[in-house]
Amino acid sequence: MASFGLGLILVIMFFLSIFQAFSASTSHFGGDYANLYPQFYQFTCPQADEIVKSVLEEAIAKDSRMAASLLRLHFHDCFVQGCDASILLDGNNEFKSEKDATPNKNSAKGFEVIDEIKDKLEHVCPHTVSCADILALVARDAVLLSGGPFWEVPLGRKDAKIADFNRANVDIPGPNSTIQNLINLFNNQGLKEEDLVSLSGGHTIGMARCVSFRQRLYNQNGDNLPDATLERNYYYGLKSICPTKGGDNNISPLDVASPVKFDNSYFKHLLNGKGLLNSDEVLFTGNVQKTTELVKNYAENEGLFFQQFAKSMVKMGNINTLNELKGEIRKNCRIVN
Repeated sequence: MASFGLGLILVIMFFLSIFQAFSASTSHFGGDYANLYPQFYQFTCPQADEIVKSVLEEAIAKDSRMAASLLRLHFHDCFVQGCDASILLDGNNEFKSEKDATPNKNSAKGFEVIDEIKDKLEHVCPHTVSCADILALVARDAVLLSGGPFWEVPLGRKDAKIADFNRANVDIPGPNSTIQNLINLFNNQGLKEEDLVSLSGGHTIGMARCVSFRQRLYNQNGDNLPDATLERNYYYGLKSICPTKGGDNNISPLDVASPVKFDNSYFKHLLNGKGLLNSDEVLFTGNVQKTTELVKNYAENEGLFFQQFAKSMVKMGNINTLNELKGEIRKNCRIVN
């Protein structure tokens, strides 16, 4: 009998430890992440995962760059007042759209894909799946379909009723950011150096416009000289794409070796002076030992990068999430109900 009692106590303690670990990992940054869990739509919309993936597969088949664009949408959404789909809102008389902010204007893409997913979900499961959750699921599947890691996406976010144009201009890291600026912006969101470096690894897919890296080619430090950290041949190649004037929308891969494959070659390029954006290269050259070491580690070990990227994506997806008292489930992701 005594052994049975001891066994029961051990079982209870085991489940308590699991619950405490889960609670600790799901209660960051002042959001309502404790109410988020991967099975949130298990009974109310069990088709949600399949609908998201099927639309996304078709969209990426038509345009391989779409995976990177949709991953970026989730990132730019979460850094402005939290993961609440505010980036999807069109402007109205009450607020100006985040789409028109400098980090997003003429560069944020994929809104039509989100619209298509939302339309299909509303047809099957009306007023059930939030636009914020769609962004989180799409980001995961975009990475997975590009050869990257899988992770369970905690769900149950609600959508914002307002966008913040001004914060979008301030809170989203710019392509010419210094290493300290990047660290500060990530710290403001409750994210650490390992999150900064691993999430920057999302640049292993996608392209950037000439206007985002022109400064590095011609006037990095206000002295009309290129960035000295650029590898010479890479520098000349970029000059042929991005002239001193004009060609703002000319594009170059963020990862010149495999721009549509999610792998760790992005970090290998940083070691060789082939990071496209200043905000990429300073992870290695910015004289911050922690980020420099992380770049080296991820360049050497793709599995380690994948593991931390998945962990950091879940962490980022938790930033200031809304509950039903503060948010809503939009019928149309572009407008409030």
